Amino acid sequence: MADRGCKSITDLDMDSMAQCASYLNLQDLSNMAMSCKYLNSVAYSDPVWHRLFRERWPQEIVSGIAQMSGAREAYLARRTALHQFKFVDPLLADFLTDAKPHDHLLLDRDIIFSQGPLIRIVKIASFRGGQEPLATPILTGHNARITCMRLFSLNETPLFRSKTQRNGNVLVTSSCDHSIRIWSKGCCQRCFRGHNGPVTTLSDKLLGNGTEKSFASGGEDGTVRLWSLSSSGKRGQHALKATLKGHEKPVVLLSVAGHKASLLVSMSKDSKVRVWDTTASSSSRSSCCVGMTSVGGAPVGMKCHESLLYIAAGPSVAAVDLRTMRRAFNTGIHQSNVYSFQVMPSKSLVCTGGIGRAMLWDVRRSSDTLATKPVTDLDGNTGPVTLLHMDSHKITSGGPQDSNIHVWETDTGTKINCLTCSSPGDLHGSPGCSAMAVDGCRIVTASSDDQWGVLRFRDFNSATCPVSADEREPASKFWGTGSYSDSDDSDGY
Repeated sequence: MADRGCKSITDLDMDSMAQCASYLNLQDLSNMAMSCKYLNSVAYSDPVWHRLFRERWPQEIVSGIAQMSGAREAYLARRTALHQFKFVDPLLADFLTDAKPHDHLLLDRDIIFSQGPLIRIVKIASFRGGQEPLATPILTGHNARITCMRLFSLNETPLFRSKTQRNGNVLVTSSCDHSIRIWSKGCCQRCFRGHNGPVTTLSDKLLGNGTEKSFASGGEDGTVRLWSLSSSGKRGQHALKATLKGHEKPVVLLSVAGHKASLLVSMSKDSKVRVWDTTASSSSRSSCCVGMTSVGGAPVGMKCHESLLYIAAGPSVAAVDLRTMRRAFNTGIHQSNVYSFQVMPSKSLVCTGGIGRAMLWDVRRSSDTLATKPVTDLDGNTGPVTLLHMDSHKITSGGPQDSNIHVWETDTGTKINCLTCSSPGDLHGSPGCSAMAVDGCRIVTASSDDQWGVLRFRDFNSATCPVSADEREPASKFWGTGSYSDSDDSDGY
């Protein structure tokens, strides 16, 4: 029976509160720790983190680690190490594909990839179940090469009325066949047509607030088109909301502003940038372009964060303030073109891929809007670095001439690991990596030769054997020898 003298939750003793807190998840514990000093001490107590540790990694022995550094510190250190791929024994599985280029690769609940006009989905759950390689039926509908693939949350799309059907994401694809298709539950839910030529790109996020959601597409016809997700009809009749004209060359990049969900940024092949107010597009199409700028060099990538627009083109990366359309900063100049780029705004970091290396820039060190020197060179790649991922824990880099994926610490630029894209028995020679997708503790890479293609999936969530200091350089030291090899735990879709 509860103590009748207890008037508030803070009147409970520490042991009782720790017992209650042991049922909370990480986000709830974080909220609890920020509420007051007493609840902060409860949220940091060892019994709570012992329970989290045992639930997350039941195969690990907690007591020895926790006594040295505390249960919370041990949990967070191990979680960080797993996100940084600092282990040599992840769950590893290969899936053979056709000997065709992997144009696009996404990692969600499952692995989604495209080859030409075809889409395939590989179920990750089968890897853990020890089943034979298995794939869902090929998704057909496009009759020309797929140019872009996006995943949007079902919670943001009104495609399904039942809340039970809104778990997960919906896949949107564009193609050279002039069409856009929306896929869910293994079939095409909508088909949108309107571009007078190949559809080249899709917006990276949905536009609009509330229930009125839309997305944008860009085409070789130089137009940007807005599509409603509320339209009825299987073929998406009446879905076209507006056609935005102004670009003289094909539109190659689209990004939605972070500070205002109605602002859309488009970039054409001639590196000219336009900012559109999509709320004005229906009533006043001529006035919905609210800003313009241009950069030098061929477009590589574009990303919005809050009111800043990051643009990679030619040999540099620039940032433009969308409120004033003024240049905020420029990275220093590469000797050759930038092949890829990523942004970590929370840490003021920009990473660029060049020839044989990636470069990490801290925009806070810039002077007169020009960052002349990188924080560090991430050296060791072979050929152009066309594949780049950066999150708060790690940077991963690779390219078509490099048979390895290189992993670095985001904060220090220290090399952590080196992952092969395929085992020696899969492909002839040492083919490079044509596509890569990273999600937390998981990574999938794609390679191919003239006979086969290989998807290699790794999940570090339950890894136990750390990378040693002399195992960080050549990949063969820990992927080709030892108790664990590339053939272990290989289960397909």
